[in-house]
Amino acid sequence: MKVFDSEIKLMEIIWRDEPVSAKAVSLAAEKEIGWNKNTTYTVLKKLIDKGYVRRDEPGFVCSSLITRGEIQKSEARGLLDRFFSGSRKALFSALLEDEELSDDELAELRDLIDRR
Repeated sequence: MKVFDSEIKLMEIIWRDEPVSAKAVSLAAEKEIGWNKNTTYTVLKKLIDKGYVRRDEPGFVCSSLITRGEIQKSEARGLLDRFFSGSRKALFSALLEDEELSDDELAELRDLIDRR
């Protein structure tokens, strides 16, 4: 699953407002991202072709076929594989190296690890 930044921007609008007409997506994209109608419809077509968005008629109504969580997992896995050779330890070390974490955040992370 490969999702480009432009596709994520439209998916965010669709997830937030679905089911939503392509016209409403286009208007939101113009207001929020500064895109023109042609750009929005081009990216929508790509999302439909990939099977991430369903188009229903009448009215070109868009509904998501994938969840935000599915994309997050896929993108996280890709990041892990591309930059950290699949090593979760290396990924977490890079994320936490310069990060100040509160005691609550550390406790939440420990709890997540303990539950695995």
